Amino acid sequence: MTGSKTVLITGATSGIGAHTARLLLDRGHRVAVTGRDEGRLKAFLDGTGHPDRLLGLVADAADWSATEAAVARTVARFGALDAAVANAGFMTGDSIGAGDPTGWAAMVLTNVLGPALLAHAALPHLEAAGGRLVLIGSVAGLKNSPANLYSATKWAITGLAENLRLHATSRGIGVTLVNPGMTDTPFWQGADLPPFALPPRPVAEAVCFALDQPAGVDLNTLTVRPVGQPV
Repeated sequence: MTGSKTVLITGATSGIGAHTARLLLDRGHRVAVTGRDEGRLKAFLDGTGHPDRLLGLVADAADWSATEAAVARTVARFGALDAAVANAGFMTGDSIGAGDPTGWAAMVLTNVLGPALLAHAALPHLEAAGGRLVLIGSVAGLKNSPANLYSATKWAITGLAENLRLHATSRGIGVTLVNPGMTDTPFWQGADLPPFALPPRPVAEAVCFALDQPAGVDLNTLTVRPVGQPV
């Protein structure tokens, strides 16, 4: 990004979102981050530095009022919104036919509704800035696996990214879908990961690369797999 910009990242207290926020701050940008857990958000803010360029907001990505308020507070604090990153998401770790359906609604709402709500709230500001919307998808949104509802939510994001692009491109807004492969973050909740799993920084660098594209360039899809991941 040319010059100092303002970026809002949802679900950014750990993992890819947190690494992206730190990279942007280190490069002189202004960053607003959201998280559902006030304690985790405070710990992230206390450990990150740059308090003059960092705003923390307690917000559930699947809640419209909270998302709308997060965008409004970011603009009120920093004067504009140049980019928004729909990063919040999680996986229940079970499957259709062999899991606990009571946890599925929250996953579907966070993973699918959340990015749509962020887009709805952010697009008018991104249009004013000639900015960019980034959606964090997954290789699971490109390759099916048996009875995987999480995968279905990421297939939804693959489609959402394209229909948002069709809407946004005539308004001067770029839309980028970033699909991480297997990445070693708290997302996996203690699951055994293969040794080839990526650290989160390369995926965060891909997000920053998308945000760095010059005006007039609409970089649509980045898929970032570790070497060794066969699917």
